[in-house]
Amino acid sequence: MGDTQPCGSRPADRPTRVIMHLDMDAFYVNVELLTRPELRGQKIIVARESERSVVLSASYEARVFGVRSAMPLARAKQLCPDAIIVEPHARYRDYSQRVMEILRDLTDRVEQVSVDEAFVDLTPTLRRLGNPVTTAEAVRWRIREELNLPASAGISSTKFVAKMASAGSKPDGLWVVPPDRVQEFLDPLPVGKLWGVGPKSVKALNNWGIHTVAQLREYDLDFLTHHWGQASGTHLYRLARGIDPREVVSERVEKSIGAEHTFAHDSLDAQEIRRELFRMSLTLGQRLRAGGKMARTLSLKIRYENFETLTRSCPLSEPMDSGQAIFRAVLSRLDQLQVLTLDQQVPRAVRLIGVRAEKFEHRSDGVQVALLGQDLVSGGVHDPEQWHEAESVMDQIQGRFGTSGITPANLLPPTATNPQRPHGPGRGGS
Repeated sequence: MGDTQPCGSRPADRPTRVIMHLDMDAFYVNVELLTRPELRGQKIIVARESERSVVLSASYEARVFGVRSAMPLARAKQLCPDAIIVEPHARYRDYSQRVMEILRDLTDRVEQVSVDEAFVDLTPTLRRLGNPVTTAEAVRWRIREELNLPASAGISSTKFVAKMASAGSKPDGLWVVPPDRVQEFLDPLPVGKLWGVGPKSVKALNNWGIHTVAQLREYDLDFLTHHWGQASGTHLYRLARGIDPREVVSERVEKSIGAEHTFAHDSLDAQEIRRELFRMSLTLGQRLRAGGKMARTLSLKIRYENFETLTRSCPLSEPMDSGQAIFRAVLSRLDQLQVLTLDQQVPRAVRLIGVRAEKFEHRSDGVQVALLGQDLVSGGVHDPEQWHEAESVMDQIQGRFGTSGITPANLLPPTATNPQRPHGPGRGGS
């Protein structure tokens, strides 16, 4: 267990809020080490082996060489050529869920912000559990004992400072920043450490001679809003003083669900593009049904070989949660946009394609289908509710036997015994 690093003693008067930010250390790497302990202490990069792959996570031994998450894998290999590349697996969400369950055993005021981090409002636990430092240490101990995974945490009176404290406590530590020591904690930090301050903003601030939070605090609100706009200037002014009124939101309202795919090579292959679109559409359908949601519209993202990126809406004639129906709607819209025509033409090489479901309705509110349900692709008649029923059965089978329990034929690779079989979904899709 790491060292607790209090920034001063806790004041006699308890703060209005006590917020903990828990962040799992090198989460993807450490989950992989559970089944490959022989790699412990090695320079490890978790990423798919592909020309266009990005780093999902890196061990601290690899980070010493400058390897970071979201960095192109090719660049990571240049920085750390002898790193061991580990292909990612699908068990991360299982461990993430177990971590969140441990946090929710404390309180229902848990806001999960990613697969490996969460905010916890410890204020309601103070009377029941007492000292929040002891509570945080107990949580980290339990995660270590039950899951064999390390976690770092920060505690303060605001979400922003708690997150900064957890980052400063890594790896495997705890940092407590009491309200009366917040400014002492923030002032030495580079302005680039402030939430929402990116490289361009850092450069602009540096040009004004502003390099640290303490220097930023020397400028009043009028100056900052005049030079950075009302929203950005106010944001800078507040963060430099540790002001962050955001509450811990225990349930986030999911406003969209998306999936995207980057091709290993820029693709002019209509069958390959259709196959990935079909796969993504089925994934979106499954996630919509799992949440009892139906999408009223879709958003499409297309990136070409020259990195030109188009984002286009795809309104739906009726709300839907069927992957098959989503696939048909996507094909129809891409044909209109001349990205992928129905006669299998791809005028420009595609680098990335994405589909996002938006404007949700709840299935429990009832389903109103369009008269006769015209097929969005072929002009024939189809019933989205029939596809909903069929795909719901697939959900049940896959839930019991895994994704290999049942797979659409169109997603199966061509076999030696059937070399002429198409590589992707045909006009009908299934």
